[in-house]
Amino acid sequence: MKKDSLQILGIDFFNGQVKDVVQKLKSGGLMVVPAAPALITIKTDTAYYKSLLDSDVVIADSGYMVLIWNLMNREKINRISGLTFLVDFFADAEVKAASSMVLVDPTPKDSEANITYLNSIGFNLTKDVCYQAPMYDKSNIVDPELVAFIEKRKPAYVVVNLGGGTQEKLGAYLKKNLSYKPAIICTGAAIAFLTGRQAAIPTWADKSFLGWLFRCIEKPKLYVPRYLKAFKLVVLMIQYGKKAPVEFKADKVLTPQTIN
Repeated sequence: MKKDSLQILGIDFFNGQVKDVVQKLKSGGLMVVPAAPALITIKTDTAYYKSLLDSDVVIADSGYMVLIWNLMNREKINRISGLTFLVDFFADAEVKAASSMVLVDPTPKDSEANITYLNSIGFNLTKDVCYQAPMYDKSNIVDPELVAFIEKRKPAYVVVNLGGGTQEKLGAYLKKNLSYKPAIICTGAAIAFLTGRQAAIPTWADKSFLGWLFRCIEKPKLYVPRYLKAFKLVVLMIQYGKKAPVEFKADKVLTPQTIN
């Protein structure tokens, strides 16, 4: 476990300040922000779990996970939401001046909104830095076209704006297959709160762990069932705490049952 991290469910969560995350990523690496609805799948979706374990920076975006952990443990975890990170990241003078970025987006409308927003706050980006992601097979995420797209441009930052459970696997794939080490930033829909593509989350609500509520109000049919399922996370955390519910050895996946 790294000195600036705290292990939860076998995952080394970064336990510092957001400005430190921004500085770390200037040297490259894979950053992920797992949400509670995705974390509950780590025992069954081992490819997703392994992508978290293989990441260089994992931030505690899930307010629910942070609340559970901090109530049960003396050693506290500092929450850094994906939204908080992006605000600081996009405000960084060096990142802005470089404007060295590829955006991996779900739709052309998202790409247009993202470019418009970033240029409005001081970036200098053109539409040719946007890559429209296909519908990936979640059981086997590969994209040689994206690898070629990134290799041609060699950006310092690759910002992946896709759904949780997909973007982390894609990020791990890119980390393994690119010839150099950019920062691969998997913050999902967080940028959509800044561009207006999703309901805006006030700063006070994000800091108060209430971002989920604004999502549920905007799209209740989509988000209410998703967050209800996330209540299973408390059971997982009570059962395993710091320990990994799944371990990997060579090409084998070991569950606690097979380890014993």
